[in-house]
Amino acid sequence: MQKSKEKLYGVVGSGSFGTAIANILSANGQVLLHTRRKEVMDKIQATGENRGQLLQKNIDITLSLQEVCEKCTLIFLLVPSSNFRSMIQQAAPFLKPHHILIHGTKGLNVVPPKGADKLLPNVPVSRENIRTMCDIIREETVVLRMGCISGPNLAREISAGQPAATVIASRFNEVIEAGKEALKSNRFRVYGSRDVLGVELAGVFKNIIAIASGMVSGLNMGENARAMLLTRGLGENIKLSRALGATTRSFLGIAGIGDLIATCSSKLSRNYRVGYGLAQKRSLDDILEELGEVAEGVNTIKLAKGLSLHYQKHEFPIIEALY
Repeated sequence: MQKSKEKLYGVVGSGSFGTAIANILSANGQVLLHTRRKEVMDKIQATGENRGQLLQKNIDITLSLQEVCEKCTLIFLLVPSSNFRSMIQQAAPFLKPHHILIHGTKGLNVVPPKGADKLLPNVPVSRENIRTMCDIIREETVVLRMGCISGPNLAREISAGQPAATVIASRFNEVIEAGKEALKSNRFRVYGSRDVLGVELAGVFKNIIAIASGMVSGLNMGENARAMLLTRGLGENIKLSRALGATTRSFLGIAGIGDLIATCSSKLSRNYRVGYGLAQKRSLDDILEELGEVAEGVNTIKLAKGLSLHYQKHEFPIIEALY
């Protein structure tokens, strides 16, 4: 028991999910939690709380990515996709082949088509133009052992100690086992998968359907309509992901339909709340400002529209309507 307490786990990202994961990890070792913002660090040190969650006493807070990389072998990366590449670039000089990185970012990074400096409306986008977070880690660092964590993981429920499950996907068994060991809990079940791309894309594309589900609620369309939306939406997500090289398997498990149901059914879901607010005729800017955190589905809809233009042999009516 004493040996596990000597372990030190790193968490990069002090949002709701990062804070919840840090608290789970703290049951099995010491935790070093990174935040970019000094005011967040100061508040945590003064109150012991972050994002409405009380932090365990064996969680230390730092502004230094170098410190996290030099002290921790296993690091969980839980930052928005828009900041992921810049964060990895900052960490890259301090990352070594022995590190294990597990990201929980449910978004994609865009490499604009040749001749464009950004993703433009109604421009076709192929697999060559997108990067998953594992792609970015491979491009920017010397780290070999990496994976992702994904599932029906509403941060507020996890922080309240309610039962939940997640999937750690990696090509390396040692990454899956290290993640399971670090996160082991009688209220947080961890499964393993080798289907990294499928798990990543399932987590990304379900956010699109969550926005639509929030609209269904905001417009009082009923549960029959939501069931139809989730079923057809899952089909669109599978078709789009298969076109990008993923398999169907992960979409039928915890990281796929499990995450889809939770995100599309709960007012705790940021993407659901975006859709609900739009149905109430609120502006997108006001909704996002009120959330205070990133709703990945907003940018994912734009990206999915570009992908649908490239992979035209499939039809994506939900993506088209939301765009």
